[in-house]
Amino acid sequence: MHVNDRRFFQRLRLARPILGTFNQQNALILDLGISGAFIEHYGIATGGLNCRLQFLWKGEPIEFAGNVARTFIVRVAGNDVLSHTGIRFTEAVGESDSRLHDLMAVFVGSILAAQKANKDGLRLDEDHLTLMDVGGALRKRVRGLKRYRMLPDGTWTHGTTSDPNQLADGFTVAAYEYEEDLEILCRAYEVADEEGQRLIRLIAELSVRTVVPS
Repeated sequence: MHVNDRRFFQRLRLARPILGTFNQQNALILDLGISGAFIEHYGIATGGLNCRLQFLWKGEPIEFAGNVARTFIVRVAGNDVLSHTGIRFTEAVGESDSRLHDLMAVFVGSILAAQKANKDGLRLDEDHLTLMDVGGALRKRVRGLKRYRMLPDGTWTHGTTSDPNQLADGFTVAAYEYEEDLEILCRAYEVADEEGQRLIRLIAELSVRTVVPS
């Protein structure tokens, strides 16, 4: 699988679909990631089709140009055809990129906080998990990435890296993130289940995107 494909499949599985439009037709967004989305819609799409996905977040519009990565029909009833389609984003319109980052950070932080709050004495606050909103003072001075890997004995190794991809046994973040916030993220990772660890890597990917173009 190509690196870009791995990044594309780092998506947030939404508990409730988000109503949007796909090429100006109503659609439900089922999964959402920083590089693409998975939607349900009426009609038939074709692979490679250029498209636009639009929806609202906190009353503000989010719009991405993209293309259809894959699509398949899930139900046919008379003349109605229901399809599931994966979209790969190619261009953000206006402030859509930063609004999408905000949306995903809030969603992921809420999920992890709800799942793991107070477990083993650890409280996970959304503010601690939204890494891309911290470290602002360092962001202008520090470039590059940090990689954190959890060893089988539960200890951590970390160092600088130029590889933006996320690990299966840890995470990669922007180098400007504060150590105390990364300590909290490590503790969160240790007590998280497999799905929780996937969400933490999604948070980390948001941090990476602030210094590494998609």
